[in-house]
Amino acid sequence: MVSLSIEGLFESAVKIFLFEDNAVNITFSKDGVHIRFPTTRRLAEYLEVPHYYILPYFAMMEEQELVTRAERIGILTTNKGTCKIVEVMQTLHPEESSGILGKTIFDEIIRITKQQE
Repeated sequence: MVSLSIEGLFESAVKIFLFEDNAVNITFSKDGVHIRFPTTRRLAEYLEVPHYYILPYFAMMEEQELVTRAERIGILTTNKGTCKIVEVMQTLHPEESSGILGKTIFDEIIRITKQQE
């Protein structure tokens, strides 16, 4: 089980993408690359904790400008949050990430996020 922390939520989000959904929702825009985060309820269910345990961490993530809420879309990573989630994907699950995104796209997202740091 992953600890309840911002890092733990990012790791859990990646595990949900790669091992449960087998999909990553990515938006490319002139402002950067943004990844749709799992819902707070989905993360709470995955971590087997009450939903209200997750909410303060999302508030902290918003304060740290790692995620933003987009009406009718959900929770998206900011450029800073995308860098963090891509780092988790690259460090902990590179093969699985390349398997879902394709090596070329994953490598390009890594390149883009390194430029944003």
